Amino acid sequence: MKTNILTIFFGLACTAIAHAQTSNLQWITLSPEGVTSVEGNLSQGVEMTDLTWAWNSSVACFPGTQAAKFTGKHVLYALDLPAYTELEIDLIPADKNANFSLYAYEVGTINDGNTVPTLPQCIRCEADYKWDYKVKGKTQDHTRHVRDILAIANPYQVIIGVVGANGLSVGGYRLEVRKKA
Repeated sequence: MKTNILTIFFGLACTAIAHAQTSNLQWITLSPEGVTSVEGNLSQGVEMTDLTWAWNSSVACFPGTQAAKFTGKHVLYALDLPAYTELEIDLIPADKNANFSLYAYEVGTINDGNTVPTLPQCIRCEADYKWDYKVKGKTQDHTRHVRDILAIANPYQVIIGVVGANGLSVGGYRLEVRKKA
Protein backbone atom coordinates (compact mmCIF):
# COMPACT_ATOMS: atom_id res chain seq x y z
CA MET A 1 0.00 0.00 0.00
CA LYS A 2 2.87 2.41 0.84
CA THR A 3 4.43 1.75 -2.55
CA ASN A 4 1.21 2.61 -4.39
CA ILE A 5 0.79 5.87 -2.46
CA LEU A 6 4.41 6.85 -3.13
CA THR A 7 4.02 5.98 -6.81
CA ILE A 8 0.89 8.12 -7.07
CA PHE A 9 2.54 11.03 -5.21
CA PHE A 10 5.66 10.83 -7.41
CA GLY A 11 3.53 10.73 -10.56
CA LEU A 12 1.53 13.78 -9.49
CA ALA A 13 4.72 15.67 -8.60
CA CYS A 14 6.27 14.89 -12.00
CA THR A 15 3.07 15.98 -13.76
CA ALA A 16 3.06 19.27 -11.82
CA ILE A 17 6.71 19.94 -12.70
CA ALA A 18 6.15 19.13 -16.38
CA HIS A 19 3.02 21.28 -16.50
CA ALA A 20 4.98 24.14 -14.97
CA GLN A 21 7.36 23.93 -17.94
CA THR A 22 4.65 24.45 -20.57
CA SER A 23 2.75 26.94 -18.41
CA ASN A 24 5.82 29.23 -18.51
CA LEU A 25 5.51 29.55 -22.30
CA GLN A 26 4.27 32.82 -23.76
CA TRP A 27 2.64 32.20 -27.12
CA ILE A 28 3.41 34.50 -30.05
CA THR A 29 1.26 34.76 -33.16
CA LEU A 30 3.37 35.50 -36.23
CA SER A 31 2.40 38.64 -38.08
CA PRO A 32 1.37 38.10 -41.73
CA GLU A 33 3.44 41.21 -42.61
CA GLY A 34 6.60 39.39 -41.66
CA VAL A 35 7.86 40.99 -38.41
CA THR A 36 6.50 40.25 -34.94
CA SER A 37 7.90 42.24 -32.01
CA VAL A 38 7.57 41.38 -28.32
CA GLU A 39 8.96 43.30 -25.34
CA GLY A 40 9.88 41.56 -22.12
CA ASN A 41 12.09 41.43 -19.06
CA LEU A 42 14.22 38.61 -17.69
CA SER A 43 12.49 39.07 -14.34
CA GLN A 44 9.48 37.30 -15.95
CA GLY A 45 11.60 34.19 -16.52
CA VAL A 46 12.51 31.11 -14.56
CA GLU A 47 15.85 29.75 -13.39
CA MET A 48 17.04 26.60 -15.10
CA THR A 49 19.70 24.79 -13.09
CA ASP A 50 19.92 21.76 -15.40
CA LEU A 51 21.26 22.69 -18.84
CA THR A 52 22.47 19.23 -19.89
CA TRP A 53 19.67 19.07 -22.48
CA ALA A 54 21.57 21.66 -24.55
CA TRP A 55 24.68 19.58 -25.21
CA ASN A 56 22.84 16.28 -25.53
CA SER A 57 23.79 14.99 -29.00
CA SER A 58 20.13 14.72 -30.06
CA VAL A 59 19.65 18.44 -29.31
CA ALA A 60 23.11 20.02 -29.87
CA CYS A 61 22.08 23.59 -29.08
CA PHE A 62 25.24 24.89 -27.44
CA PRO A 63 28.29 23.17 -25.91
CA GLY A 64 28.69 22.59 -22.18
CA THR A 65 31.73 24.91 -22.23
CA GLN A 66 29.29 27.79 -22.83
CA ALA A 67 26.88 26.90 -20.00
CA ALA A 68 27.69 30.07 -17.98
CA LYS A 69 26.13 32.12 -20.76
CA PHE A 70 22.77 30.46 -20.04
CA THR A 71 22.69 30.59 -16.21
CA GLY A 72 20.37 33.58 -15.80
CA LYS A 73 16.60 33.52 -15.99
CA HIS A 74 14.99 31.97 -19.09
CA VAL A 75 11.94 33.61 -20.67
CA LEU A 76 10.31 31.14 -23.06
CA TYR A 77 8.18 31.96 -26.09
CA ALA A 78 6.37 29.53 -28.37
CA LEU A 79 4.96 29.87 -31.86
CA ASP A 80 3.58 27.88 -34.77
CA LEU A 81 5.92 27.67 -37.76
CA PRO A 82 3.96 27.05 -40.97
CA ALA A 83 5.32 24.81 -43.71
CA TYR A 84 7.60 26.52 -46.24
CA THR A 85 8.58 29.24 -43.78
CA GLU A 86 11.91 30.42 -42.42
CA LEU A 87 12.44 32.52 -39.29
CA GLU A 88 15.10 35.04 -38.32
CA ILE A 89 15.08 35.91 -34.64
CA ASP A 90 16.76 38.99 -33.16
CA LEU A 91 17.16 39.87 -29.48
CA ILE A 92 17.86 43.51 -28.65
CA PRO A 93 18.64 44.18 -24.95
CA ALA A 94 17.51 47.59 -23.65
CA ASP A 95 20.89 48.03 -21.92
CA LYS A 96 23.75 47.74 -24.41
CA ASN A 97 26.05 46.54 -21.61
CA ALA A 98 23.76 43.67 -20.54
CA ASN A 99 24.91 40.20 -21.54
CA PHE A 100 22.05 38.14 -22.98
CA SER A 101 21.92 34.84 -24.84
CA LEU A 102 19.32 33.44 -27.22
CA TYR A 103 18.27 30.00 -28.41
CA ALA A 104 15.44 28.55 -30.48
CA TYR A 105 14.46 24.98 -31.23
CA GLU A 106 11.88 23.18 -33.35
CA VAL A 107 9.65 20.26 -32.37
CA GLY A 108 6.66 18.58 -34.01
CA THR A 109 4.19 19.60 -31.30
CA ILE A 110 5.03 21.27 -27.99
CA ASN A 111 4.14 19.17 -24.96
CA ASP A 112 5.38 18.59 -21.43
CA GLY A 113 7.87 15.98 -22.66
CA ASN A 114 9.74 18.21 -25.10
CA THR A 115 10.10 21.48 -23.23
CA VAL A 116 13.37 22.55 -21.64
CA PRO A 117 14.89 21.47 -19.30
CA THR A 118 13.57 17.95 -20.07
CA LEU A 119 14.05 18.22 -23.84
CA PRO A 120 15.23 14.77 -25.03
CA GLN A 121 15.54 15.67 -28.73
CA CYS A 122 14.45 18.23 -31.29
CA ILE A 123 14.44 18.78 -35.02
CA ARG A 124 16.83 21.73 -34.91
CA CYS A 125 18.30 24.01 -32.24
CA GLU A 126 20.31 27.18 -32.80
CA ALA A 127 21.86 29.55 -30.23
CA ASP A 128 23.75 32.85 -30.06
CA TYR A 129 25.75 34.22 -27.14
CA LYS A 130 28.66 36.54 -26.48
CA TRP A 131 31.82 35.23 -28.09
CA ASP A 132 34.82 34.38 -25.94
CA TYR A 133 37.19 35.59 -28.66
CA LYS A 134 37.00 37.83 -31.70
CA VAL A 135 36.07 36.12 -34.96
CA LYS A 136 38.11 37.19 -37.97
CA GLY A 137 36.03 39.21 -40.41
CA LYS A 138 33.03 39.49 -38.04
CA THR A 139 31.92 41.87 -35.34
CA GLN A 140 29.51 41.32 -32.47
CA ASP A 141 27.54 43.85 -30.47
CA HIS A 142 24.97 43.49 -27.67
CA THR A 143 22.29 42.02 -29.97
CA ARG A 144 21.85 38.28 -30.51
CA HIS A 145 20.65 36.55 -33.67
CA VAL A 146 19.34 33.09 -34.51
CA ARG A 147 18.94 32.03 -38.13
CA ASP A 148 18.05 28.79 -39.93
CA ILE A 149 14.84 28.03 -38.05
CA LEU A 150 12.78 26.67 -40.92
CA ALA A 151 10.04 24.33 -42.00
CA ILE A 152 10.08 22.77 -45.45
CA ALA A 153 7.11 20.52 -46.22
CA ASN A 154 5.81 20.10 -42.65
CA PRO A 155 4.77 22.69 -40.06
CA TYR A 156 6.51 22.69 -36.68
CA GLN A 157 6.33 24.48 -33.38
CA VAL A 158 9.20 26.60 -32.09
CA ILE A 159 10.33 27.53 -28.60
CA ILE A 160 12.51 30.63 -28.23
CA GLY A 161 14.56 31.14 -25.06
CA VAL A 162 15.76 34.59 -24.01
CA VAL A 163 18.38 34.13 -21.30
CA GLY A 164 20.60 36.21 -19.07
CA ALA A 165 24.27 35.24 -19.11
CA ASN A 166 26.30 34.73 -15.94
CA GLY A 167 23.25 34.65 -13.68
CA LEU A 168 21.62 37.83 -15.07
CA SER A 169 18.00 37.79 -13.88
CA VAL A 170 16.71 41.30 -14.64
CA GLY A 171 16.85 43.29 -17.85
CA GLY A 172 14.50 44.58 -20.52
CA TYR A 173 14.65 43.53 -24.16
CA ARG A 174 12.83 43.44 -27.48
CA LEU A 175 12.47 40.17 -29.38
CA GLU A 176 11.88 40.45 -33.13
CA VAL A 177 10.79 37.45 -35.17
CA ARG A 178 10.95 37.83 -38.96
CA LYS A 179 8.94 35.46 -41.07
CA LYS A 180 10.35 34.67 -44.50
CA ALA A 181 7.96 32.66 -46.65
